[in-house]
Amino acid sequence: MADAEPMQVPVPGGEKRACPALEEEVDHSSKRPRVQKDEKNGGGLSHNLPQDEGEGSEAEEPELLEEDGEVEAVGSGEAFAEMMKHGLTELDVGILKFVSEHKGFSGILKERYSDFVVHEINKEGKIVRLDDLSVPEEVETESQVLTEEQKQEMERLQQFKNKEDSVSIEVADYTKEKRTLVHKAIKTLFPGLETKTEEREGKKFIVAYHAAGKKALAAPRKHSWPKSRGAFCHFVLYKENKDTMEAINVLSKFLRVRPNAFSYMGTKDKRAITVQEIAVLKITAERLSHLNKCLVNFKLGNFCYKKHPLKLGELQGNHFTVVIRNITGTAEQIQQAMTSLRDTGFINYYGMQRFGTTAVPTYQVGKAILQDNWNEVIDLILKPRPGAEKGYLVKCREEWAQSQDPEAALKKLPVNNDTRPVVLIIS
Repeated sequence: MADAEPMQVPVPGGEKRACPALEEEVDHSSKRPRVQKDEKNGGGLSHNLPQDEGEGSEAEEPELLEEDGEVEAVGSGEAFAEMMKHGLTELDVGILKFVSEHKGFSGILKERYSDFVVHEINKEGKIVRLDDLSVPEEVETESQVLTEEQKQEMERLQQFKNKEDSVSIEVADYTKEKRTLVHKAIKTLFPGLETKTEEREGKKFIVAYHAAGKKALAAPRKHSWPKSRGAFCHFVLYKENKDTMEAINVLSKFLRVRPNAFSYMGTKDKRAITVQEIAVLKITAERLSHLNKCLVNFKLGNFCYKKHPLKLGELQGNHFTVVIRNITGTAEQIQQAMTSLRDTGFINYYGMQRFGTTAVPTYQVGKAILQDNWNEVIDLILKPRPGAEKGYLVKCREEWAQSQDPEAALKKLPVNNDTRPVVLIIS
């Protein structure tokens, strides 16, 4: 790798920052820059800051002290807060080498979540795309025994929107085989409903009703799943501004199944538009396709049935489409950077995002965990920190700083706040 002037690095959330060029050659045999642990307020920070800080200026370089052949960066809490406002640079955390020799340019990355588009690359090496919203023919054939009007009535009954507590279908002219298909179709397409055959005034009716009231679980019955069909429905999930687990929780809530019924090859960012493959156990494609009518910023499609779930890590990678806004650089600088990216590529390393996005960097918490210093772990997470936070979090941290009482700090959080279980665990 050539020792060259680093490329300027964009910061998401409206912030723009440049990685300063190295002024001189660094002799790695005698000195190794590293950030010293700040006992008061913590050290490093990710360049993926969520808050909008405006353009900002380049972070001031901390004072360097040499000790035992190593260079240590020292800074006060106020200095770190200032760095947090503008973002640490690669130099601050000891990233000194770059693959390219050009000057580079700066811009704003991920100003909008739609500026970051991720398509999963599956284990066959194909880019996963959502391009088919249709339901597999097998399920369409099974559902054809019910008319659209009957389906709507069943759906209203399933959701307790019907004035009556049952729906009747006249089947006087149906063969026994077709009546069996009707029973099966209702139970398969509308889980939670039960069926029976009744005779009224010399005519036969199939009656659909709720088996156990509102407490009935809307899950497919084992006997209703065809043996010839794969147990897992694979589909492509398109989502906007939600991470993978959040999306799975939404789907499981609407389908009334547990989140562990789903499997996937990798998790995707929240602040992005992402497309990935998901598999779910014994949920029909038709049920999944119904979600397209009621979910916002979600689309499901490319349905197929397979005998196996997906496993973490099976994917070959991700295909990214990135928009950089407000570029400050000459056309020549931009062209040099694009040419280098095309011809040389880049190092897929643990970059600035691995140093955390808050005033307490994640690597300091990790270091304390490895040292079995759990008092410091809890203090790093709960102590007051610079930067804007919600009022209840400020009160919680102040209470912890004054009393070191986890129960008292917990009471400062709203009852329905997602942070409460975390506080309970570490207390």
